[in-house]
Amino acid sequence: MQHTLVERDLELALVLSPERSVPVPARLTYRTDDPYAVHIVFHVGSEHPVHWTFARELLVEGVFRPCGHGDVRIWPTSLDGRRVVLLALSSPHGEALLEAPAGTVSAWLERALLAVPPGSEAEQLGLDDGLAELLA
Repeated sequence: MQHTLVERDLELALVLSPERSVPVPARLTYRTDDPYAVHIVFHVGSEHPVHWTFARELLVEGVFRPCGHGDVRIWPTSLDGRRVVLLALSSPHGEALLEAPAGTVSAWLERALLAVPPGSEAEQLGLDDGLAELLA
């Protein structure tokens, strides 16, 4: 089975304070061989980019309303007349608040949802075929 990759490079803003943020190049990735997850790689100016993976469903919901708890929280808002999606990420190494353009994230997410419609993720994994083969 051939798998599809849906990617988008974009620039996020790392919010340092209400008055100050710094740009962070990032790449959103959705892979049909990992249908429940979205991946974000942040290029933070070092040799080692920062990788985050979380549920695609969380991002879908977060574009419309606040959601998540713990390590990943996402919510939409407007800043200076611009629609943005905020991502609050937390790990043992620190916390970050990132601002993403809502239109860019929504357009990418639409492509990911077309690649694997909601509710059909399990079909991409081939679990039924694997189980049938195992039991044969």
